[in-house]
Amino acid sequence: MSGRHSLSIVELFRATPATSSLLTVAPFALALGQVFNSYVNGVSPAVSITFAVVMIGFSIVAMGHHAAEHRVDRLETEYGPEQV
Repeated sequence: MSGRHSLSIVELFRATPATSSLLTVAPFALALGQVFNSYVNGVSPAVSITFAVVMIGFSIVAMGHHAAEHRVDRLETEYGPEQV
């Protein structure tokens, strides 16, 4: 395994589908719903677009954390101390 290998999103979805879905699909759906809600109710688009940008940013940061956590778990499993 190379030192600079990064997990693809497909690998994360295969390893932990529920967590990966919650961290990617849910924030995007919430952002899209908020933009639609703003349009329907006549709220300023600046509010809903700001919310959408924050939710997408959260999704990106959370998936980065999830990928790092998965790499650490995989390394501990592969190279961890031997069980006696």
